[in-house]
Amino acid sequence: HLPLTGSPMSYTTLLTDLSEGVLTLTLNRPKANALTDQMAAELQDALQAAERDSAVRCVAITGAGGVFCAGQDVGALPGRAADFSFREHLHATYHPLALRMRELEKPVIAGINGAAAGAGLGLALACDLRVAADTAKFVTAFAGIGLAPDTGVSYLLPRLIGLARALELAFLNQPLPAAEALRLGLVNRVVPAADLPGELRALARQLAAAPTRALGLTKRALYRAQDLTYADALDLEAELQELAGRTHDHAEGVAAFLQKRPPVFTGN
Repeated sequence: HLPLTGSPMSYTTLLTDLSEGVLTLTLNRPKANALTDQMAAELQDALQAAERDSAVRCVAITGAGGVFCAGQDVGALPGRAADFSFREHLHATYHPLALRMRELEKPVIAGINGAAAGAGLGLALACDLRVAADTAKFVTAFAGIGLAPDTGVSYLLPRLIGLARALELAFLNQPLPAAEALRLGLVNRVVPAADLPGELRALARQLAAAPTRALGLTKRALYRAQDLTYADALDLEAELQELAGRTHDHAEGVAAFLQKRPPVFTGN
C-alpha cells in the first residue's frame, strides 16, 4: 500500500483524506456503496496503513451520497455456483475486516449518512462510536435473501440492543429508524443530515487530540472484558495500566493537571 503521511492513498472504491490526525475513509461505489471483495481489501489496506502511521490518531468511516453501505453487492457474487464457498468468502473478506477495525488501537468512528444494511450494518457496528444522520436507517437484511447474519452482526447487535430486539430485527427484516436506534443504544448520536459531516469531523478531531495510546488501551480493555470474568478483567486492567502509565501522554496529563492548564497530548 501507499504511505498515508504526506500522500493520500489512491483507491478505486474509497475516498481518503488525512487531516489534523483524522483519516476519513469514504465508501464510494454509487449508488449504494455496496461491498465487494475489492472494497473489503481496500478498507483492510487503509486500516493497516492507519495502524502503522503515527500521523493517524482517529479513523472516520462514512459513505458517499445518501447511503452508508447497502451490504454485499449480491450481483458480484457467484452465489450458488458449485465451487463457491460462503465460508471461505467471509474468512477472506468481511470477517478479517471487522476484526481489524476492532483490534486497531485507535478510535474508529462511523458517520452513518443513510442506510446501513447487511454487511454494511456489520461494518457500522464494528466501529467504536456511531454518529447517524436523522435520515439513516438500519436493516439486518440477511433474512430477506435467505441468509444468516455475518460480519459480526450476530455478536454485536444483541450486545448493543439486547437479544430480544436483535432477534426481532433479524427475523422481521424491518428498517430501524435513526431515532429508535438512538433510543436502543445502537448509535451514540443522531444529528440533522446536513450537520452530519461537521459533527463527524468535530468528534474525530476531539478524539485525535486525545491521548491516543490511552484510548487504544481503553478500547482493548473494554472489548476484551466482554468475554472475561471479573477477576480476569481486573488483571487485564493492571496489565494495560502498566503500559499506559509509562506513556508521555500520561506524564503530560499529570503535569497539566498540577499546573492547572489544558494538556497537549501527542499520542505517545
